[in-house]
Amino acid sequence: MPARFGVWWCGPGAVAIFVLGLLAARVSPSAQEGHFFRIGAAATSGTFFEIGGVIASAISKPAGSPPCEYGGSCGVPGLVAVTQATQGSVENLRLVAASQIESGIAQSDIVSWAYAGTGIFAADGPLKNLRAIASLFPETLQLVVRGDAAIERLADLRGKHISLGQSGSGTLADARIVLAAAGLTEKDLSAEYLRPGAAAANIKDGTLDGFFLIGGVPVPAIRELAAAAPIRLIPVDADVLAKMRESSTAYRRSTIPAGTYPGVSVETSSIGFHALWIVSADEPADLIYAITRALWNDATQRLLEAHDPLGRQVRLEGALDGLSVPLHPGAKRFYSEAGLPLDKNGMLGRRE
Repeated sequence: MPARFGVWWCGPGAVAIFVLGLLAARVSPSAQEGHFFRIGAAATSGTFFEIGGVIASAISKPAGSPPCEYGGSCGVPGLVAVTQATQGSVENLRLVAASQIESGIAQSDIVSWAYAGTGIFAADGPLKNLRAIASLFPETLQLVVRGDAAIERLADLRGKHISLGQSGSGTLADARIVLAAAGLTEKDLSAEYLRPGAAAANIKDGTLDGFFLIGGVPVPAIRELAAAAPIRLIPVDADVLAKMRESSTAYRRSTIPAGTYPGVSVETSSIGFHALWIVSADEPADLIYAITRALWNDATQRLLEAHDPLGRQVRLEGALDGLSVPLHPGAKRFYSEAGLPLDKNGMLGRRE
């Protein structure tokens, strides 16, 4: 890799964090010179970053790599994909739409707002150049509180010290909607806007009562916190979900199984979403076809399965679940060849 490109290698699977800006010319995915492809994730302690790192490793195949059949990478020839830590869904979509990053992972409901130019994207206008590569895994809203906090339901958040998620995140956008559906506003709380790792640390030291976090189950930050200190998960009741669905049918019931986190022995009802991998419509069709094919090959599936239980949820049969924007033509071509059911817009005939 040229010296002007800096990466840090960390964690299982050697996840690459892109730390310096880069401007790479568009090249064929089969070219020998490196083609760089960024995946905007979120905080390093979240599920976007964890799975994004595995995918980046799987789809990469730098020049000079051994052949796939001889133990080398089975990714896209000449491609170097990296995961970039960001503020989350909202920032990722704006970066992709502005061609400041090649791709990003985002919550399905946030993607639908961006594409339509509604909600928090009303001032942006419709971001009609957003396209999907795949639906990666289901997500769930998780409201974590200290084990000794006097919080049993959403109404008990009044007056409590709660983190709603960092600015630019899908967590913050949906935490506000959940609060409104429960008859609360940010002014009713002592609100913070923290990254997951910082929120978990503050729960541990007793300076925070709870925090919202949306991610695939289990979220690394919550799992590590639960192993170190007593926590509880607060359910989202049916009446709150019903009020949320008055504004959008994208919200669905989701359940966090008992035993998902250490010490949490009861099932928790909450709100569900899907994590979508988004690119610009301007990305070359051949490149996105090759990336989609690499995402769903057997070698990538083996890497994902090593990240059980979350990685095992990334499956081809769920690749079109919850899509809220059209597929990129390159991805559409792959799914058509794979025999998945598509409508004329390149989306699944049924949507959740």
